[in-house]
Amino acid sequence: MAGWLAVISLTLASFALAAFLLRLPKEGFAVFGAVLLFGLVGYAWQGSPEQAGSPKEPDFATDQQSGDEMVNARRQFFDETTVKPDYLVLSDGFARRGKFDDAAGLLRRGLNENPNHLEGWLALGMALTGHADGFVTPAAYYAYGKAREIDPANPGADIFLGYSFLQAGDVRAARDTWTRLLERTPEAAPWRTEIAARVERLDQMIANAPMLQ
Repeated sequence: MAGWLAVISLTLASFALAAFLLRLPKEGFAVFGAVLLFGLVGYAWQGSPEQAGSPKEPDFATDQQSGDEMVNARRQFFDETTVKPDYLVLSDGFARRGKFDDAAGLLRRGLNENPNHLEGWLALGMALTGHADGFVTPAAYYAYGKAREIDPANPGADIFLGYSFLQAGDVRAARDTWTRLLERTPEAAPWRTEIAARVERLDQMIANAPMLQ
């Protein structure tokens, strides 16, 4: 708790410094506050203020920071021996280079002819989110929903949707998305333990951060 109090106190002090000593305009309060909140969320997500630091290996598919890692993370949920359609392969090439708008365009055209392609819809949701700098646009939310509708047993849509919400600073939406996923996840599912651990961490963060309640 002491660690959290120190972090929150530093955050509030930063806001006060900008607002009163540096004379931040009132119209900038909301934006600056959102930036600080996002930083607090990122700190809570990546580390633990109550424990000593220690290095760790990436332990989950959603620990991606680039287009290349994003594609690799998605592919973990599909059989690599299955031949992928050309539009998905080409789209992945654009996504790996960070050209998410081009990737999304290819996927849209491909999905017009293959509307039941689960991996295509998931890739589209991720590409649209990447193009929006991590924010879940209505089009991205729709794409994730289509992927879930095609195969509710595949957790990819909700895993990546939850991570996208978290990137955007919407902690409660991320927590709710992953909680719903757990409700329909078999006990023996290989991803259940990791998702449950992340939901627990978000619950602790929400409980200790009044601004998130």
